[in-house]
Amino acid sequence: MNILILEDEELAARQTVQFLRQAGAVAEATPPVLRSVEKALVWLQTNPMPDLIFSDIELLDGNVFLLYERFAVTCPIIFTTAYDQFLLPAFRGNGIAYLLKPFTYEQFQEALAKYHGLKMSLGNFAPAPTPALTPEVLRELSQALRQNSQPQYKQRFSVRMRNGLYVLPVEEVAYMQADEGVVFAVDRAGARYPLQGTLTELERQLDPARFGRLNRSELVNIAFVEKSEAYFNNRLAVTLRGLPGTPLLTSTAQTPEFRRWLEG
Repeated sequence: MNILILEDEELAARQTVQFLRQAGAVAEATPPVLRSVEKALVWLQTNPMPDLIFSDIELLDGNVFLLYERFAVTCPIIFTTAYDQFLLPAFRGNGIAYLLKPFTYEQFQEALAKYHGLKMSLGNFAPAPTPALTPEVLRELSQALRQNSQPQYKQRFSVRMRNGLYVLPVEEVAYMQADEGVVFAVDRAGARYPLQGTLTELERQLDPARFGRLNRSELVNIAFVEKSEAYFNNRLAVTLRGLPGTPLLTSTAQTPEFRRWLEG
């Protein structure tokens, strides 16, 4: 099968690929995995339509429905989503398969069986020339998101280390620091973990009540802020709980916003 995976979390993407191989749906080659709306749009514009798409809803640069509004996808789509009570009725009503995260291999098999059943009922024809997601369906799903959704903030990072993939819970991150083009998450013990994406991209995925911007290269977790003190040139020196050493500094431009953030 020619499969496309739209997923911004590496751990979730690896699980989907693993389940596909376990089900015998793909060969040894790994299906393309795209993490943003813009990259997915370019891929769809330059490649043949896949047989099936596994699609998360929130990608690095926005909601995936922005993609489906800009490009008419004509193959079936199985959504892998953390949204539940308000989106699922819309999925059911329009015959769209979905997998509610976290999902098991058995649930994955059921969704894949639904695809195969649909394919057999259509006589193994090629994808229809009309979009799988009509404008009416897109409007219903987008409206459900706008009216009922709560922000879905990142709960953990999957970090590739020498000995495998390490799962770092967000609450364990004391601060993030961009250093020579790489963003590092620093935990309560001072250990540094390289992350994928820019600091701005990562900031959009985090709860703004929990993580605040210090300057152009650093974000801090409020749970680790012990105190802040006036520093030279209208900056603040921020001391972190359990992390002795040189305090983090706000930039002059960011200090007023950081003060407001500290006050909640």
